[in-house]
Amino acid sequence: MVGGSTVKEMTMNFGKLDKFERHDFRRWQKKMHFLLTTLKVVYVFTTHMPELLVDDTVEAIRRIAKWENDDYICRGHILNGMSDSLFDIYQNVESAKKLWDSLESKYMAEDASSKKFLVSNFNNYKMVDSRPVMEQFNKLLRILGQYTQHGLKMDEFVSISSVIDKLPPSWKDFKHSLKHGNDNLSLVQLGSHLRTQESLRARESDKGQRKRSCWTLCKYDGRGWNE
Repeated sequence: MVGGSTVKEMTMNFGKLDKFERHDFRRWQKKMHFLLTTLKVVYVFTTHMPELLVDDTVEAIRRIAKWENDDYICRGHILNGMSDSLFDIYQNVESAKKLWDSLESKYMAEDASSKKFLVSNFNNYKMVDSRPVMEQFNKLLRILGQYTQHGLKMDEFVSISSVIDKLPPSWKDFKHSLKHGNDNLSLVQLGSHLRTQESLRARESDKGQRKRSCWTLCKYDGRGWNE
């Protein structure tokens, strides 16, 4: 049985939970289910309210009253865990189970749609030469981070191989060396290699620009090229 202090602590911590704002439903659902389980009211999702019969005993009447009270508490916690706009939409749903099922039916489908978008977004992403490679690499890392948030899993070896394949055209030789290099490369190590290579390419580019600038600024004085 949950002690009074524990219930009070859970209720206080509940106020710290992020409100459901129509996204990351699975994460919010798990946190809410944990809270309702701790409060011992989650059983109303799987049991019907006992019927009140004419010859019911006092004990039976108490069980019915307890179920109704627990359903009210459960529904109230779910509603209070939503944004104000969602609260206004769902506040009149008559039971905790119907409320829970309605949210799951709607937002699990949207979550599945989000997963498809993430997979498509990652698969179709191609790096370009006109933008810094590390900037694009970090973008891919953010997408992979969203994979985890949505419960998607990708083997790190597959992730690394996919990122290498997405390197821009001018990185063709470096891409080839990565593919035939260390098979135990991690995403962190790949990022380090890309950062080092981009820095080297930037220095080479600066040298080339300075050389071209020198030739442009030089003038021929009859004896040779001088600044």
